[in-house]
Amino acid sequence: MFTGIIEEIGEIISIRKQGDFAQLAIRANHILQDVKLGDSIAVNGVCLTVTQFSPSHFCADVMSESLARTTLGELQANSAVNLERAMSANGRFGGHIVSGHIDGIGKIIAITPANNSVWFKIQTSPAIMRYIIQKGSITIDGISLTVVDCEQDYFSVSIIPHTLSETILGIKKVGQKVNLENDVIGKYVEKLLQPASSSPSSTITEEFLRKVGF
Repeated sequence: MFTGIIEEIGEIISIRKQGDFAQLAIRANHILQDVKLGDSIAVNGVCLTVTQFSPSHFCADVMSESLARTTLGELQANSAVNLERAMSANGRFGGHIVSGHIDGIGKIIAITPANNSVWFKIQTSPAIMRYIIQKGSITIDGISLTVVDCEQDYFSVSIIPHTLSETILGIKKVGQKVNLENDVIGKYVEKLLQPASSSPSSTITEEFLRKVGF
């Protein structure tokens, strides 16, 4: 589990594609201080497993599903990436619950300076927008952010100078794609609220609940 608080910006050293998967080599510093084989590290919001490491870099395999559903397949050597280690049990929970499992991709359609912040407008699919609410949480390239506004096919976030300088959002441009992860709580709530009648063995229906006063 992650919190969406980026620890450092890494740099892609190489991408080696082998059939349906790829191996990333990523230059890093701070997050390698206590790294171990098998550790989870979020790369632009995608949870990856450390397969090799040295004092200056680590490697991780990216499966075909991740290549297809995220922007990792578009990375090149020297690309900057957001990095976050899995949350430690004694750490502060500064963002929100982030699983590192990307729901889909969004596209930046506007970047607008506003006083001491910058507004990013992100366009995405109805399947993603379904779980986005005003003042709710969204993860963009692994960054925990608060939704300021949302419409039918886009939402907006306001980025403070610190976040711009400490993450790759500071170098993003209009037209570029970003990884999106919806707030997991909304997805669980939706699942739990589905009618029990969806189960073939259940005799509880919406009509029955109305008759008994619900």
